[in-house]
Amino acid sequence: MKRIIQETEDGSKTIYIEDWDESYHSKHGAVQEAFHVFIQNGLHHFKETKDFIKILEIGLGTGLNSFITLIEAEKNKISVQYVGIEKFPVSKEEFELVNYFENVFKLYPELEDRKTEFLEYYQLLFDSNWEKWHKISPYFEFKKVEEDFFNLKNIQEKNVDLVYFDAFGSRVQPELWEKELLEIVDSVTKNSAIFTTYAAKGSIKRGLKDLGYIVQKRPGPPGKREMMVGLKNFSITK
Repeated sequence: MKRIIQETEDGSKTIYIEDWDESYHSKHGAVQEAFHVFIQNGLHHFKETKDFIKILEIGLGTGLNSFITLIEAEKNKISVQYVGIEKFPVSKEEFELVNYFENVFKLYPELEDRKTEFLEYYQLLFDSNWEKWHKISPYFEFKKVEEDFFNLKNIQEKNVDLVYFDAFGSRVQPELWEKELLEIVDSVTKNSAIFTTYAAKGSIKRGLKDLGYIVQKRPGPPGKREMMVGLKNFSITK
């Protein structure tokens, strides 16, 4: 399938799949979407209550979510183990063309004196070998796995606190948004966990509810009215 680099409305880039008319991130802003959906509506719920969390990303893609999470881990001194699953890894050329480092770092002016250090971390995320754990930074361990999402149990990773569900949309891959995959993902989470995704599709809401999650529709990132968060035995303190 032909993949094209495109610029999104916040200046950051994404990969567009011409055959599917589908992109890896929102055309309204790749970095904005990642921060809103996965950090503000996922990771930040653990800032005050956890000093260690394990994250599973369904759809590692360009590594955007993992890099922002690394910065947040370092900034907030939260130890993170991060597993990213991807069936079709991006190429080195695509990674270099997308290059969202500067766009992400604009969110963290207070870390300007560590910019060179974070640029090294950014590159290490891509260069690290697949199927192995790597200590990328003092607070961030990373493992990327090339595997079909439905074979998730094969990777032998359990006790997940937080799921970033960032698969391609249901228009092009509807099977990824049905209960079968949700059950597989849920099977590797802890008894108390959070599931966050950019979508607000009815089938995923029903599937999560059947699995015992309290499902909340929340305001979406720029250009999207709603997104969804699932809470499993997890209380959010305001």
